[in-house]
Amino acid sequence: MGASRADKELYFQKLKELLNQYPSVFIVNVDNVGSNQMHQIRVALRGKGVVLMGKNTMVRRALRSVLAEYPQYERLLPHVKGNIGFVFTSDDLKDIRELITANKVAAPARAGAYAPKDVTVPAGNTGMEPGKTSFFQALGIPTKIARGTIEIVSDVQVVTAGTRVGTSEATLLNMLNISPFTYGMTVIQIYDQGNTFPPDVLDVDESELIGRFLSGINTIAAISLAINFPTIVSVSHSLVNAYKNLLAVSITTEYSFEGAEKVKEYLANPEAFAAAAPAATDAAPAAAAKEEEKKEEEAEESDDDMGFGLFD
Repeated sequence: MGASRADKELYFQKLKELLNQYPSVFIVNVDNVGSNQMHQIRVALRGKGVVLMGKNTMVRRALRSVLAEYPQYERLLPHVKGNIGFVFTSDDLKDIRELITANKVAAPARAGAYAPKDVTVPAGNTGMEPGKTSFFQALGIPTKIARGTIEIVSDVQVVTAGTRVGTSEATLLNMLNISPFTYGMTVIQIYDQGNTFPPDVLDVDESELIGRFLSGINTIAAISLAINFPTIVSVSHSLVNAYKNLLAVSITTEYSFEGAEKVKEYLANPEAFAAAAPAATDAAPAAAAKEEEKKEEEAEESDDDMGFGLFD
């Protein structure tokens, strides 16, 4: 039975309030997420985010009803498909994603379900009786009989990610007590202050962003200097280059200014500036030589007197 008109109006109002209150929205997939697991996720997000579920048809109508006031939310409409929900937040996006995806439960393979990852049956003794050898042969799994039980000879991949789990594969995995999948809420798209992007964007390290930003600044500065077009990032380089040119002119002519006096003095008498450096460097060899002499004296003393007389 569908929701009543009053329920729909309440849902539309709640969605509008949440969109107005929170700047960021996670579109999440809730396939195979049970009610108890959903409750635990809500508890983990308490005070940091709000989970809102609803039928896709009603969600689309609710979003379209607010587009006149909030046209930027039209970007959410293409992602309202499948078994999805919303998580509204104003906290750090990385932290909220971790809370959303942290709650996972192990689940057995079910026939007809899509596999989220590859599943491999490991080599080893299964503990099953030899009568079930034909079952393994039908799935192309090499086996041998060891100590009256079936032993799998080598690892075999029985399920490929993105494909449906077959009946035989599901039965085999259940017989081996293998629960290969974990199910939980997953993030499929993120809306943040007018922009939508996949969750992989959050995996980009801040240092990488800073590095790319600085690389772009360096490129702009190089182009600006090459074409003599001043920009904010090239002005500092232009000033430094101009100062170097002034120093070069001052050194080769009689013209001088305050900043060039020290450079001229250094060029005229470099020994005066280098006098302090040798004094510091000579101290180390002297100390090393003194230490070496001390060691030699100690060695000579120890050789002369070993606690015995010369003719003992």
